[in-house]
Amino acid sequence: MSKHSPRSTIADVARYAGVSKATVSRFLNHRETLLSPEIARRVEAAVAELKYIPSPMAQALKRGRSRLIGLVVADITNPYSVAVLRGAEQACREAGYLVMLFNLGNESERESAGLRALSSYKVEGFILNTMGHDAGAVMETARQGKPIVLVDRQHDGLDVDLVSLDNQHAMTVSAGHLLEAGYRELMLVTEPMGKVSSRIERVQAFNDFVRSHAGEASGSCLETLAEDQAGLIAALRALRARAAARSPSGGAAGVPAVIAGNAVVTLRVVEAIAQLGWRLGQDIGLLGIDDTPWIPYIGPGISAVSQPTGDLGRLAARCLMQRLQGMNGPARKMRLPGTLIVRGSTQFGHMARTL
Repeated sequence: MSKHSPRSTIADVARYAGVSKATVSRFLNHRETLLSPEIARRVEAAVAELKYIPSPMAQALKRGRSRLIGLVVADITNPYSVAVLRGAEQACREAGYLVMLFNLGNESERESAGLRALSSYKVEGFILNTMGHDAGAVMETARQGKPIVLVDRQHDGLDVDLVSLDNQHAMTVSAGHLLEAGYRELMLVTEPMGKVSSRIERVQAFNDFVRSHAGEASGSCLETLAEDQAGLIAALRALRARAAARSPSGGAAGVPAVIAGNAVVTLRVVEAIAQLGWRLGQDIGLLGIDDTPWIPYIGPGISAVSQPTGDLGRLAARCLMQRLQGMNGPARKMRLPGTLIVRGSTQFGHMARTL
């Protein structure tokens, strides 16, 4: 090996200086006082000559700290996950930590593998936005004694900090806006609820709203898979038929409106509406949970509830830092408000207001 090789090891340094690896380690860990001046100079010269760079991971593990945070996200292709990741990574970096990411790709069976992989790197804590299907894997991670902060999705039986959108408030304001706009036949379209707490909360909040406004509006929920676009189209046709029957003379009451449970569903609904040849804001209303960069440019612009994704990520990281610094006490449930942005898809002009 060339003495200038950037891949020099601590053993190379020891041989070059004519000392033991333990002596080099003492020098690298700033314990020169345990070495004679002459030996310290030899080790210093060897490190410089070989251009040896100590492994931050190895040094951290020797000190009992990796300065690593494990972050698991359900789907890195979802704009929500990307924005949360960005906020969490920034806050961790500011606190002197690095983030290791594991993407589940919406495959629930990968939860155990992801948590085991991150644990093998001795991460100091976890920020989890998982599928919520493998409670055993998350519980096993919690038993390791490392702090966990959940983002968006709760896990039954796991008493740890949670950071999420205030789903009930967001759904109530979304449905309330549609009612104020004149829509009377509403439908919430969501990905399958399963054990995903955020989806369950949104469906419950929507049903609560419909029950409390039974004399003014009707509502239904549709759980739909990505591969069942034909089923979504059929459900939209039936929704529009119910709206037309409610108000034969036409007007806003004869036009149905859809709330899409997230940005992925919003795009699927837009595709279905295009296949039906309908016009957003005229033949059907549409409001989505999650405001993405492309939403303002589809048709007349799609109304949406914008989640404070960056803030959610940063708050999750700060909560984790507090736990790492020794904060005890009961688990905290922190729910942040979204922002309702009204666009042409619900027949209003552009404006925004905080929920």
